[in-house]
Amino acid sequence: MRAYSRLLATATDAGASKPFRPAPMALLPPIPLYRRLFRAHRKKLPVEQRLLGDMYIKQEFRAHRDIDNPVHIIGFLTEWQLYAQAIEGDSWKGEKMDKTKIDKMSDQQIGQLYELMQAIRKQDLEDNDPEYKPENGK
Repeated sequence: MRAYSRLLATATDAGASKPFRPAPMALLPPIPLYRRLFRAHRKKLPVEQRLLGDMYIKQEFRAHRDIDNPVHIIGFLTEWQLYAQAIEGDSWKGEKMDKTKIDKMSDQQIGQLYELMQAIRKQDLEDNDPEYKPENGK
């Protein structure tokens, strides 16, 4: 992922049709954002969630390392920065996902989300039901 300084600068409202909208947040460059995510996980998440989250962050940043499309870079960094802010502020607990974000997801992303949901439910069953035995006997 190549960070372009002009993409990371904040936009101004000069000449905008809605002059009183809030100023957009300044995007962190990829490496400081990457570090911030791990720091937020370390401070705010239980060990099991932290390990899963850290693994996912690593996979996503590696998968998007060579993206050249500025729109994809900005979208990627924006979503991860919003995630970091949510984790740091504890506003993520019990919150539902926005339907517009789900509608924009690809089939692969929906599949990943479904797999994550299944892993969370399985872990919850294992933690809360002492008589639970996995189907495959592991």
